[in-house]
Amino acid sequence: MGSPPDVVPACVWSISAELVLALDERFGEPVDAYLNGAQVWLRDDGPGGAALEWRLHPVAGFTQPDGVSHHDLLASVVYALRAGEGPPSPPEALWDGLEAFPGYGDELEPATLAAACTEALGRAPDAFGLVDHAPIGDAWEAAGGQLSVLDAIRAQLT
Repeated sequence: MGSPPDVVPACVWSISAELVLALDERFGEPVDAYLNGAQVWLRDDGPGGAALEWRLHPVAGFTQPDGVSHHDLLASVVYALRAGEGPPSPPEALWDGLEAFPGYGDELEPATLAAACTEALGRAPDAFGLVDHAPIGDAWEAAGGQLSVLDAIRAQLT
């Protein structure tokens, strides 16, 4: 018999140019950027200053645009959007959307998390609830990155 799922509250937002600009305006540069396209912020936006992890999830089969490092990817997209120029790739070709969840396992109710995230980002999430990241990560690894993490999260939230 397997162990019970390790569920955490999570909120998700669909990708859009407006979301990318809101992230830049409210959060600034990510604290980490990965070769797979993920962009991450760790911020004390939760209730009582609880740490939240904000993760911009890459599209399935993410491909790094030519001439842009993973560290400069978000900044180059933001710069182009603000300048009215074409970004290295449209946000929808790079990321599926944003997820926020407690950064260090703090126990929060999903609705409480959603309220805190709405205040921090200035945008209500598209969906929120409980998610078990372990099977999603396993499926993403097994698919060699050819799986939408955000779609898998949404499937658990509905």
